[in-house]
Amino acid sequence: MYDLVIIGGGPAGLSAGIYAIRYGLDVIVLEKNEISGQIALTEIVENYPGFKSINGMELMEKFKEHAQDAGVTIQSSEVLNVKNEGKIKIVSTDSGELEAKSVIIATGASPQHLGIPGEEELIGKGVSYCATCDGPFFTNLNVIVVGGGDSAITDALILSKIVKTVSIVHRRDSLRAVKIMQERAFSAKNIEFFWDTVIEKIIGSETVEKVVLKNLKTDEVKEMKIDGVFIYVGIQPNTYFVDIDKNKSGFIITNARMETSAEGIYAAGDCRETSLRQVVTAASDGAMAALSAYEYVTGVWSGT
Repeated sequence: MYDLVIIGGGPAGLSAGIYAIRYGLDVIVLEKNEISGQIALTEIVENYPGFKSINGMELMEKFKEHAQDAGVTIQSSEVLNVKNEGKIKIVSTDSGELEAKSVIIATGASPQHLGIPGEEELIGKGVSYCATCDGPFFTNLNVIVVGGGDSAITDALILSKIVKTVSIVHRRDSLRAVKIMQERAFSAKNIEFFWDTVIEKIIGSETVEKVVLKNLKTDEVKEMKIDGVFIYVGIQPNTYFVDIDKNKSGFIITNARMETSAEGIYAAGDCRETSLRQVVTAASDGAMAALSAYEYVTGVWSGT
């Protein structure tokens, strides 16, 4: 019987583990990958305090090393199901069942990929899913943003302040983003639109060099030189294994204390409903979730 089982070994999960150990909880972190977290796929991170510039994989290795040095046990397991049986939570994994007094879900979210040639090979080498993370690396260069929803247009506007040109490639003939964001994008001098168009292939050796575009109405196919491709065709939270309140997109609904609809179950990081998904906010979520779990398990309120 653990005091706390943390599902997910990314920034939120490892931060929660470090804080849980400091609170004296008997805790274990379950992670199916050797190195977790979307940030591990980022070539360079320059917006995490304390590191002017660091490779994403290296940063996650430092998170993991810190957690293990603090005394956090990290087990390689894939979680299949979480059952809430009141005071006891049953966590079923591919290597057996664990019992816990509390659970923190920190399984993150995965950006949906286009599934086209060149995409996977060039992730972190010009293919990105986060303008806030990678935009500065394309200063005064030319980039494409794929998508027409709120995330695509918001990040296109962010990029427009950094890069030379932004080409928005959208498979429809109108945007789905909120009207005010559309108006800002239409009025930006360095943003252009490719309507009814998809990317069929991303080409490059060491970095992105060009893309193959296809107009869905005319079937015209052409190549376009480009320095970066930012993809926003959806994000999928990794929350399928637990039955608690979620929004329509599957993100877990929490309050400011990371409490979910189930007593003793908390969520932290990208898997929860939040307005910003960054390493620093995930780590903060993890710390808050650990405090809430500590207070739940011990019955000791640490507030003032």
